[in-house]
Amino acid sequence: MAALFHFSEDPTILRFEPRPRPTDPGAPPVVWAIDEEHAPHYYVPRDCPRVCFWARPDSSPSDVARFFGHTTARKIIAIESSWLERVRNACLYRYQLPADGFSLVDEPAGYYGSTEPVAPLSIEPMRDLLGRLVESGVELRITPSLSPLRNALVAATLDFSMIRMGNATPETGRPL
Repeated sequence: MAALFHFSEDPTILRFEPRPRPTDPGAPPVVWAIDEEHAPHYYVPRDCPRVCFWARPDSSPSDVARFFGHTTARKIIAIESSWLERVRNACLYRYQLPADGFSLVDEPAGYYGSTEPVAPLSIEPMRDLLGRLVESGVELRITPSLSPLRNALVAATLDFSMIRMGNATPETGRPL
């Protein structure tokens, strides 16, 4: 298994404790980790809503042309313009976690979980998150509202990860 990470704005975590899953309260609590390929999804402040998407081998040519027709990026991450200043000023901490004890929870999104407490192997401060996104090879899109993109992707044949969408602003200007 490749490297696993957890991203936080808190630089003082000595041990990650399993937490309940908000979207599945009946499931056992877990410590969440993300693989290296999907780590750029977390190069923004924790509460920042974002839509990340990429083509898969069986994506329709029309969806690939529609969403990737004017870019050479293999992955696109969209955030709302109201979050740009917070992304510019944020400092995150990348915790590297041991792969032992983690199991794959969601392959397309790169999520891994452990039901046991986990001590990090290392911690690295991350500043200049916009620069980090550029270095990772993703295209960053900044838009007033993520909801039109979300609605289009749900019906598409692409893989996607939509994170903290409860904090997003729909076209009506009210939080989702």
